[in-house]
Amino acid sequence: MAVYPSNHPMVKHKVSLLREDTISLKKFRELVDEVATMLTMEATADLELKQQPMTCWSGNISAPVLANKQPTLVPILRAGLGMLNGAQSILPCATVSIVGIARNEETLEPESYYQNIVADISERTALIIDPMLATGGSALATIELLKESGCKQIKALFLVAAPEGIELIEKAHPDVDMYIGSVDEKLNDKGYILPGLGDAGDKIFGTL
Repeated sequence: MAVYPSNHPMVKHKVSLLREDTISLKKFRELVDEVATMLTMEATADLELKQQPMTCWSGNISAPVLANKQPTLVPILRAGLGMLNGAQSILPCATVSIVGIARNEETLEPESYYQNIVADISERTALIIDPMLATGGSALATIELLKESGCKQIKALFLVAAPEGIELIEKAHPDVDMYIGSVDEKLNDKGYILPGLGDAGDKIFGTL
């Protein structure tokens, strides 16, 4: 497993803007979309290519194209949906596998309430998308669900992540790579990331 905190200046800049206390709904959504796009670019940099014959304006050529099916995007409901458009802008032919994992605010444990995984999951890389990796419980449950469904390669994309969540995934699933906009300081006593983004789901859906 590898953890890839983004070193791109624009990712760092945009994640910082997401932290602004008085940020508008519109601006928050736009920034989530933009950072998701950039993280998807980083996470797909190793997709395999093959040479394919084609005809272009200058004649017949051999050009590189994707060798395999595009990944399946796996937003964790509900906040993960906020990253879907950005990821799809890079992967317009990606399928979408929906997973509903909610955190019990008292126990901090994940609770599954919905899943719809594509039938050909064994033939695709799964890209989990979720704005925040806090305790890691939701991501852990999603990874285990995908593996049980036959997925052989999994990556996870987060706007911000706490060291505690990263450590949990590292220990449980060392074969899963994580692409992160910012590795934050820690979790508070309620399991929220510091400095974090607040409740990303509420900010994306306007349910503050």
